[in-house]
Amino acid sequence: MVSLISRASNVIYRHGVKPILFRFKPDAVHNALLKQGSLLQKSSLIRHALRVSWAYQNTPKLRQTVFGIQFNNPVGLSAGFDKNFELVPIIKSIGFGFMEGGSLTLHDCAGNPRPWFYRLPKTKSLVVNAGLANHGVKAIIERLKNYTAANFKDFPLNISIAKTNSQKTSTDTEAIADYVGSLTLLQKAKLGDMYTLNISCPNTYGGEPFTTPARLDALLKATDKLNLKQPLIIKMPVHMPWSELDGLLNVATKHSVQGVTVSNLAKDRSKANLKDPLPDAVKGNLSGAPSRELSNELIKQTYRKYGERFVIIGVGGVFSAEDAYAKIKLGATLVELITGMIFEGPQLVGQINKGLVRLLERDGYKNIREAIGVDSIH
Repeated sequence: MVSLISRASNVIYRHGVKPILFRFKPDAVHNALLKQGSLLQKSSLIRHALRVSWAYQNTPKLRQTVFGIQFNNPVGLSAGFDKNFELVPIIKSIGFGFMEGGSLTLHDCAGNPRPWFYRLPKTKSLVVNAGLANHGVKAIIERLKNYTAANFKDFPLNISIAKTNSQKTSTDTEAIADYVGSLTLLQKAKLGDMYTLNISCPNTYGGEPFTTPARLDALLKATDKLNLKQPLIIKMPVHMPWSELDGLLNVATKHSVQGVTVSNLAKDRSKANLKDPLPDAVKGNLSGAPSRELSNELIKQTYRKYGERFVIIGVGGVFSAEDAYAKIKLGATLVELITGMIFEGPQLVGQINKGLVRLLERDGYKNIREAIGVDSIH
């Protein structure tokens, strides 16, 4: 029955809902989804209906323990969709195994001038230029405290942290203090199962200051001093050649960093296979399909050299179970997505998990962990 409802939802979304949504500007759609989702998730009946209709569970094959944390499935929501952690209950209900919210910053931030998003339908991509808009760590802590513990049962929370997008954090010293300030408040509030340092948001004042070895080293020396109880992950850029990314990963090995997210938005439009016109006046960088192969190559290289040192979270161009499985076989332990859900519908999450089980069974694996990195070790 769940499979039938999911397939029907897919048809309805693709041929009914999406054509309507795509008539409106993506910023307006995103805002409406946040407002409607916040209202709908208050109903336990609606959450239950979503769970039984779309979520898919197969704990023997999909469950794994990562960072000492249990994940019922490997598919998570990536940072950037729920910037202020407003939709935790509904995100859990549709079948995600975990979520990454944010990025949050020490101070509230309005973000870049709108529009933040530009849709490329044929390319299966969004041009993103939000600029780390968020309510600030203190307001977000209060929101997270208001959720019941049941919301986070079997649903790990990954909190993405960045520096406030402001001229006030333009120096390395001020920017590091911004990261440390947020982490300190989160630790005091005892919130979050994992923390991700977003060092690679390309749409902010001052660019990406911590994507050089010396400056990343300075940032991580500061976070080391916090003696964080939660595992620390770094979100890496996708546009770097391997030689440069390797330099950053080598620095991370010398610090209390347990994982890396590969990767952030694609920057180089000239190398992207764009199937839609993209005016130069549209600011931002590319999510979705244009980042798929870039992230896959970096996942493979990272796993080959650092697979025993870092857990890898694979992000970029996940639109199907096959896309997720490719990242896992290249070395990702977990995967995250946003754009795939926007283009294919929220039922996609359960369909990916069901598809992963089918692919694991086809290849003779009893659990998802057996498939991690098999295509990178040859």
